[in-house]
Amino acid sequence: MDIIFLRELKVTTLIGIYEREKVMPQTLQIDLDIALPNSRACVSDDIEDALNYAEVAQHLQTVLSDGHFSLMETLAEHIAQIILKDFNAPWVKVSVAKLQAIRNCKMVGICIERGQVQ
Repeated sequence: MDIIFLRELKVTTLIGIYEREKVMPQTLQIDLDIALPNSRACVSDDIEDALNYAEVAQHLQTVLSDGHFSLMETLAEHIAQIILKDFNAPWVKVSVAKLQAIRNCKMVGICIERGQVQ
């Protein structure tokens, strides 16, 4: 299985259950491991056969900047479904973290896996 990964992607969205979180956007850190639907790009050296990670990052930033999520679990599931459906990935691992959400802790978050491992 071939995997493209993105590490420490920063996105801004409304997330949280508290009133201030519903109006003040927060920066989240996202890590992705995305299984490729095929390995053609390894042979062809053609971007048309590859998963364009710049498009993945831009698409997520666009979609998430318009949304509000109460829970990181819901946000992580939303991201996973975007990757599986919009980018035809057979499997994805999504980690989402709030930065400095609680005192004396650098980040808190969730990690989920969806799809089928090949």
